[in-house]
Amino acid sequence: MKVSTKVESGIVALADIAIYSAGGETVSSADISKRQNISQKYLEQILVALRQAGFIRGQKGSRGGYVLARPAKEISFSEILDGLDNTILADTHTAEQETDGGLRDTVNSCIWEKLNSYMRDFTAKMTLADFIELHSSDSTDDGGGLMYYI
Repeated sequence: MKVSTKVESGIVALADIAIYSAGGETVSSADISKRQNISQKYLEQILVALRQAGFIRGQKGSRGGYVLARPAKEISFSEILDGLDNTILADTHTAEQETDGGLRDTVNSCIWEKLNSYMRDFTAKMTLADFIELHSSDSTDDGGGLMYYI
């Protein structure tokens, strides 16, 4: 499976907004760009897609930026993937295609349909909040967490 940089960067940007706007603050595209090493021009295009998909809201003004449109625990990965690229979770074999009962049909039913079904189920159950929690536990397990100086 190939996932575009748009989708990957969109997930990263959305997670960044969720993490850094948790206290109600807005998150600027410049801050996301700097923290996540994403070109700001490219990031702006991704943020438009995320806003159009209903994941984030933009706030204008001197303290402007982005916030989540709804809580991270209510945003599933299947929604995110469909919002950024609706072909990722699409079926590889559709009912309209001709079938000849041969090996190709068996490959489609035994492999691709099951993989697609697993991906749809997995991404429907996993939320943005789950992803952030996994990231938080990964970054603190390896000693890369907070460092205190005395």
